[in-house]
Amino acid sequence: MPEGKIIICDDEKEIVRYLKKILHSLGYAVDTYTDGQTLLDRLETDPAYIPDLLVQDINMPGINGIETLRKVRGLRPELPVVIMTAFGSIDSAVESIKLGAYDYITKPFPIEKLLGTLDKALEREILLKENQRLTEELISSTAPGEIIFTSSTYRKVYDMTLQVAASEANILIQGESGTGKELIARAIHFNSARRDKRYLTINCAALTDTLLESQLFGHLRGAFTGALTTQKGLLEAATGGTLFLDEIGDMTLALQSKLLRVIQEREFTPVGSTEIRNCDIRIVAATNKELEREVAEGRFREDLFYRLNVITITPPPLRERKEDLVPLTLHFMKRFSARMKKRVDSISDDALRLLKEYHWPGNIRELENIIERAVILAGTNRITVDLLPIRTGTGARVATCDDGDDSLESVERDHILRVLKKNSYHKSRTAAILGVTRKTLDRKIADYGLTIPKNSFEAV
Repeated sequence: MPEGKIIICDDEKEIVRYLKKILHSLGYAVDTYTDGQTLLDRLETDPAYIPDLLVQDINMPGINGIETLRKVRGLRPELPVVIMTAFGSIDSAVESIKLGAYDYITKPFPIEKLLGTLDKALEREILLKENQRLTEELISSTAPGEIIFTSSTYRKVYDMTLQVAASEANILIQGESGTGKELIARAIHFNSARRDKRYLTINCAALTDTLLESQLFGHLRGAFTGALTTQKGLLEAATGGTLFLDEIGDMTLALQSKLLRVIQEREFTPVGSTEIRNCDIRIVAATNKELEREVAEGRFREDLFYRLNVITITPPPLRERKEDLVPLTLHFMKRFSARMKKRVDSISDDALRLLKEYHWPGNIRELENIIERAVILAGTNRITVDLLPIRTGTGARVATCDDGDDSLESVERDHILRVLKKNSYHKSRTAAILGVTRKTLDRKIADYGLTIPKNSFEAV
C-alpha cells in the first residue's frame, strides 16, 4: 500500500470526509484539519511530523488560506501544497502559486481531476528527491569513501595509508578482488596536498587497448575511426590531482611503455598529435595480480613495476580481518535500508554465526552484495539465515532458494511485481512506494517484461 501521508485542511466537513474516504481507499494515510492554526501548531511543535502533501482550502475561518500557506512555506519549504478554491477566488489561487503552491483546483471538481493533480504533485516530489539523491551520489563520488574497521590487522594498513598520503610518491595497491583497494586510493588522495584537485579513476581491464589509450592520453579529431571531436584525456584532466589506475596488471605492454614515459618525464602526447604536453599528476595503481610474477613471465615491464612500486599497500582479505565483519555488516544494513526505505536493523545470532564461519572468497564486495540481497528480501527488520545465499565448508556460494533464479535482478523483478499487484497495478502509487520516478518504473516494467492486466491502472 502507498506509504504517503496526505494532509487535508478545509473547514467544510463533508469535503474532508469525502476526500479522506477516497484517499484511504487508495492506501494513503490521511490527517485532517478544519483550520489553519491547528495545522501550523502541529508542524511547528512536531519536527518528526513529515507529511508528503498538503491539500488546503483558501477560504477558512480564523487565519486565512493565504496566510496559512505563507507560514507553511516558512516551516516546511519542501512540502508540496495543492490549493482548493471556489471559482470566484481565482486571484487568491494565483497568489498562492506565487507563494510556492504546486497547483490549485477550483470547486466543485471531478474527483479524477483532483487525484490527477495530487499524482503529479507527488510524482514531482519523488523527482526532486531522486535529483537530490543523484546529487548526493555525485558529491560522494568525488569524496573519500568511508573505511570501516576495528581490527588491528587493518589498523596497520590504514595508518600506512595516511602516512604515505602526505608524500608525492606513486603508490601500488596489491590485493585480492573486493578488498577495498579503491577506498584506499581515495583515502590517499583526500589526505594529500592534492585533495583540492581532481581525483579520477579508470579501469584498465574494462577497455580495449585503443579506447584505454584514448581515455588516458586524449586524441585529436580524426585520429582514428570514430574520433569525431578532439577529446582531453585523463592525464590532462587530472593535472594537479590524482589518477587511479585500477587493474593495471591488465594493461598491454605497448601502453605500459607510454605510461612509463608519463611517470619518468611528466609529459605525454595525445593520440594523433605530435605536440608534447606536460602533466603534474600522482599515480595510484591497483591490481589483484602478483606483479612480480607478471614481470618474471614477461607480461609486465620491470622498469614500470619499480616506478609504481615505490610504496606498496596490501589490504588483507576479509577472512584475515574477521573482527571487522560485524561493523561492516551493520554498515551495509544501514546503507541499503536507507536506500530501499526499509528498516532492517537486526541480524539473528545464527545468521551472524554463518557470516563469521564463511570463507569470503569475494571479500568485502561479496559481503556487500549478500547484505543488499538480504535487505531486499527481508520481510521484517531482521536478517535471518534463510536470507543468506552462502554455506560454510568449501567457501562456495550457493542459493538458498530451490525454486528459481536467485539473482538480484530476479529479486528486483519479483519485488516490483508484488508491489504492483498490491496496488492494483496503479503505477504512480507503486513508483511512490518504490521510491523511483514513474519513468523509471515504466522502464523497469518494460525491461522485465511485466504484464499489466487490462482494466487496471496501467494508464495512471
